[in-house]
Amino acid sequence: MTFSVAVAGCTGYAGGEVLRLLLGHPEVSIGNLTAGSSAGTHLGQHQPHLVPLADREVLETTAENLAGHDIVFLALPHGTSGAVAALLPDEVLVVDCGADFRLADPQMWLKYYKSEHAGTWPYGLPELPGQRETLASTRRIAVPGCYPTTGTLALLPALTAGLVTGRDVVVAAASGSSGAGKGLKPNLLGAELFGSASAYGVGGVHRHTPELLQNFTRLGADAPTVSFTPLLVPMSRGILAVVTAPVVDGVTEADVRAAYEQAYADEPFVHVLPAGQWPQSQHVVGSNAVHVNATLDPDVGRIIAIATLDNLCKGTAGGAIQSMNLALGLPEGTGLTSIGVAP
Repeated sequence: MTFSVAVAGCTGYAGGEVLRLLLGHPEVSIGNLTAGSSAGTHLGQHQPHLVPLADREVLETTAENLAGHDIVFLALPHGTSGAVAALLPDEVLVVDCGADFRLADPQMWLKYYKSEHAGTWPYGLPELPGQRETLASTRRIAVPGCYPTTGTLALLPALTAGLVTGRDVVVAAASGSSGAGKGLKPNLLGAELFGSASAYGVGGVHRHTPELLQNFTRLGADAPTVSFTPLLVPMSRGILAVVTAPVVDGVTEADVRAAYEQAYADEPFVHVLPAGQWPQSQHVVGSNAVHVNATLDPDVGRIIAIATLDNLCKGTAGGAIQSMNLALGLPEGTGLTSIGVAP
């Protein structure tokens, strides 16, 4: 059976990456492509790398244009997916690449997004314990943020093995400029970006902070705390996260190594590097892979975990398709690769 797919927000970075991956997926056919201000143009004007779809007209994002498809991907600005999703039938598989349905706590949504909470959908991070079973029985999926995916997978083995409590976690994560979308912003101009690194969302105000806390709680942390600082670095794609947290008494380097190897032994897309080899963002470009490693800093009693992924692939579109596969009963890795592009 071939599943028909519509993509709303097809002209942005996330929508373009969804389409790139769908073009290589053997079980889907690409139907209507929609957007907002670019409706009436052709996709090739916005996504020239998607040659097979270059002549497709971009339609307006309406319920009528999204109707009649088995699957609808929403790659829309935060705060706009809820209204569109409400118009789609329950039997349609809706995969939201935005933030609208990620958070379970309406007060946290209001605090960080300053708008009405649309609701909570099953979370599209299959690596969370028990999440594959949840995704296999749903028709609504909330794709995680790219930073929370990276930070969560960096610390997951330490939390599930009880090596850390989830308190006093520090996450410093550097991302490429595509994470900010295609909107024209002065700080994303080439003259401003290249040759420079900068911090933003400093002091616990970044919108992915409550998502990290929510995930740490799901992994067993009691009242977790996190200091999250995102960094903008001069590359197009990728995230590299350095995550540290105090370990409980008696934890050794061997315990850390064993926890990570055991937690990810059967994961198709998470690769634990050999001891002493540290993740580099260039090694996962274009793939759905996550490279991770961890060690113990005995002088300060903290675990140091480092993870990297492609923010547009595993951090958004790849994670979305991985979750879609589970919801459709397909092999999880269909249409996806763990092999990056080099150099």
